[in-house]
Amino acid sequence: MATLTVPPTPVSPHDDAVRLYKAFKGFGCDTATVISILAHRDATQRSHIRHEYRTMYSDDILKRLSSELSGKLETAVLLWMHDPAGRDAIILKQALTKGFINLEAVTEVICSRTSSQLQTLKQIYHSTFGTYLEHDIKVQATGDHEKILLACISKPRYEGMEVDREMAAKDAKALYKAGEKKLGTDEEVFVEIFSERSRAHLVAINSFYHDMYGKSLKKAIKSETSGLFELALLTILQCAENPAKYFAKVLYKSMKGLGTNDTTLIRVIVTRTEIDMQYIKTEYHKKYKKSLNDAVKSETSGHYQTFLLLLLGPNH
Repeated sequence: MATLTVPPTPVSPHDDAVRLYKAFKGFGCDTATVISILAHRDATQRSHIRHEYRTMYSDDILKRLSSELSGKLETAVLLWMHDPAGRDAIILKQALTKGFINLEAVTEVICSRTSSQLQTLKQIYHSTFGTYLEHDIKVQATGDHEKILLACISKPRYEGMEVDREMAAKDAKALYKAGEKKLGTDEEVFVEIFSERSRAHLVAINSFYHDMYGKSLKKAIKSETSGLFELALLTILQCAENPAKYFAKVLYKSMKGLGTNDTTLIRVIVTRTEIDMQYIKTEYHKKYKKSLNDAVKSETSGHYQTFLLLLLGPNH
């Protein structure tokens, strides 16, 4: 469930383009107008605005936004202007670029997206940057972490709800034998099962694992693996069970303690607003006894704060 509020009457991309052009014109930018328009337009509408702006003013609105805005607001708005696959491609490219390496972000995006989303993302990544996502991952990631990322993007997974219970029980047993039962861990088994099985199937494995060995699969992963490989497995498992709960936790961690991790805050809010933000807000409130809006409000300020809160929608 999205939180995006679009105007009840259809808006004309032509009118939006004119209003944005006027907001950019003259001395200084009318930032309030820019964000009030863009934060209330869905992916299709934003794409029409880009096209209309280019047609009318022979100018790329993304370049214009980049020169008119700055800092965290610029980052958030520019990311918002893309469609989901294009946006994911940009996030991955930035996180895999020397000097900006952020393997947590790479892990989050790859391990939380569906198989079909990843297939589209790979194509967009290649057509946008002229390099293969697999290649860039191989350059920056290592070991079992690299293996699981590559397996996730290379193997198409079933996305339906049907589960072969017998096979799920077998998989639970295989994971136990590869992890808790032996000295050391057979990571290959974890990579294969976590990258090839559907979300519904992983949920069934988790339930069998608990019934058979009296311990959650999550606990087993934490005791048997570590670092980014552990993060990848936990992300896959948690997004199979309850993606909203997973992202609520990521948001909480980004604002916890001293200072805010704005890169994470922007990434999650912008990428989930049109997907499941309503559920994320519910999970956030349930777990942390505070609304996500209030948390964001206390950690941000100015136009940047306004923009994020508009994307989050009203407090419920």
